[in-house]
Amino acid sequence: MKRTLMAASLMAAGLFSLPTLAADIEVSVTNLTHGNHFTPLLIAAHDADSHLFQVGTEASAALQKMAEGGDIADLDTAVTGNAGVTSANPAMGLLAAGMSVSDVMLDTGDNTHLSIVAMVLPTNDAFVGLDGWEIPTEAGTYTMYVNAYDAGTEANDEIINGGGMSGVPGIPAAPGGDGGANGTGVMDNSDNSYVHTHPGVLGDMDLAGGMSDLDSRVHRWLNPVAKVVVTVK
Repeated sequence: MKRTLMAASLMAAGLFSLPTLAADIEVSVTNLTHGNHFTPLLIAAHDADSHLFQVGTEASAALQKMAEGGDIADLDTAVTGNAGVTSANPAMGLLAAGMSVSDVMLDTGDNTHLSIVAMVLPTNDAFVGLDGWEIPTEAGTYTMYVNAYDAGTEANDEIINGGGMSGVPGIPAAPGGDGGANGTGVMDNSDNSYVHTHPGVLGDMDLAGGMSDLDSRVHRWLNPVAKVVVTVK
């Protein structure tokens, strides 16, 4: 009897607590860049051991497809195949500079961590990335500023040539129609083949030539590139 009363008293005092799982969350993502687009976003809730990417490791084939061409299908399949839940392409296409997608609802169920990815265009293999953020169990609104990462799978030559398939050098497109042409290519001397913080683009102001097809007045960016707001219900 005394043990029962003691246990009840400790639970009432908050010294014993049952594990609490995250439930419904609302997510918004804002593109903070000056003139770049995000390809279709993948917002995923998953367990603590799962990752869409990890800094300092080699990019998976699925991550490479997303970072070089904006294809999120394989990453989406990997998450849902491991009992995760996703919102794929909530903006219904590209997310332009300064624009937001909001009211993205996820019932996380037993999943405790949140990840977000999307390619940054125009780049060779840069992507905005939130990796395995632990979802608070306490109701409230949480704001994060998110960096862009380099997948380490392709040299940052800054040449727009329609390339977008994995292993095909070049940038798929400048969605704003503000890219150049005939660039000779930026010499990327990086030897880091792992996922790492992206240094941003160089660009130039010669839209008919020069070394880069990116306009430094429009496409140059520094981290962070996105604002993420999560509301835990």
